[in-house]
Amino acid sequence: MADPKTSAPKLKNDEIDTALVRSLADILNDTDLTEIEVERGDLKIRVAREVTMAAPVQYAPAAAPAPVAAAPAAPQAAMPSDPATIVARSGEEVKSPMVGTAYLQASPEAPPFVAPGDKVKKGQTLLIVEAMKTMNPIQAPRDGVVKEVLVGDAQPVEFGEPLVLLEA
Repeated sequence: MADPKTSAPKLKNDEIDTALVRSLADILNDTDLTEIEVERGDLKIRVAREVTMAAPVQYAPAAAPAPVAAAPAAPQAAMPSDPATIVARSGEEVKSPMVGTAYLQASPEAPPFVAPGDKVKKGQTLLIVEAMKTMNPIQAPRDGVVKEVLVGDAQPVEFGEPLVLLEA
């Protein structure tokens, strides 16, 4: 078997073996490597490609302003931790299954889905949470009476945040 160092074509100092560079680039593409380096005597060839991870990095900062916009709602969200409020609440909390915006009616002109004192059946829509341009109906988990609607219309809500209080 021939020694690769001696069988390689002799190149001038300023010449680059483009066939070798192309074959190294093909290896990068075929193997999903980001960098490959070959040395032949004094000649060193390094082929690298950029891995574009800008989309996830840009996505995270884009999501960061949402909590800032939700900051005015934070005092309302903090109120349930007040012991007097917890004692006053009895019944089952219907919680948000996602982060989004709560809407109490189907459209601005429509009446609210429910109001305190309304009797509801299991599966009846209590409100809508919009998440990623999708309207998600939040349904009553059981028959009961709406004791309290805990969020305002067009209010940002967090995952697990109580939305409606139902009693038997």
